[in-house]
Amino acid sequence: MRHRPRLRRACLPVGAGLLFLGLSLGGLGTGGCSSVPYTERAQLRLLPEAQEVSMGVQAYQEILKDKSIETGSERSAMIERIGRRLAAVSGKDYAWEFKLVQADDTVNAFCLPGGKIAVYTGILPYTQNEDGLAAVMGHEIAHAIARHGAERVSQQVLTESALTIVQAGLGQVSPAAQGPVMAALGVGTEVGIMLPYSRLHEHEADTIGLRLMVRAGYNPHEAVRLWERMATIPGERPPPWMSTHPEPRERAQRIAGQIPAVLAEERRAAPAGGR
Repeated sequence: MRHRPRLRRACLPVGAGLLFLGLSLGGLGTGGCSSVPYTERAQLRLLPEAQEVSMGVQAYQEILKDKSIETGSERSAMIERIGRRLAAVSGKDYAWEFKLVQADDTVNAFCLPGGKIAVYTGILPYTQNEDGLAAVMGHEIAHAIARHGAERVSQQVLTESALTIVQAGLGQVSPAAQGPVMAALGVGTEVGIMLPYSRLHEHEADTIGLRLMVRAGYNPHEAVRLWERMATIPGERPPPWMSTHPEPRERAQRIAGQIPAVLAEERRAAPAGGR
């Protein structure tokens, strides 16, 4: 046990430096930098959009193949109606699909690359109305048009490459010592890189989704009420720094603060005579 403090002093700074170097070199060599629509945040994407969309289609089919899809009901028609209105203002010409999955015990919705959306019936008690559902679907559509999936894949590729560089740099360290160093760096990249990116993506999808709601004619204030209701879902949540998603009440407050500016900007951008 006594070797651990010595190992931490001698090896972790080296590993951290190599990790930083690997990420920096990987970023310089990619040429995949662009910006996110609406927010203009600089974004690294190594994956071509056509490949990303193809992967999204395959994943969508795989996920839904054993699910019960509700069709011909008022609820499924509402999903389709809201989805089409939001997609029309998204600026993306995807082959959009909107499915209602019968799963009352699942409070969830997702959108895969290429505009493949699924809403689980378990979330409907929390959306409560069309505007609340538009908040959920606008958020999910935002993930697709912001290409968060491609960005996450790119980050994962660079992180794994950097860890490989670190491991190579530890070649003269005993195998017994390498294990703890690599494990610590693995946790560090998850907590320090991947999880913050996940939370950033959630906030960005909230922001873009809010703008899509306004452009499609939905009440953006319902997004605030939605997240206030989502905060009442029972169960324990991980601490914020270990969570992939921001805390619901914090999201509600953040969205509420954005609404006045978004409404003002959209009014200025609206054609003469309004939408």
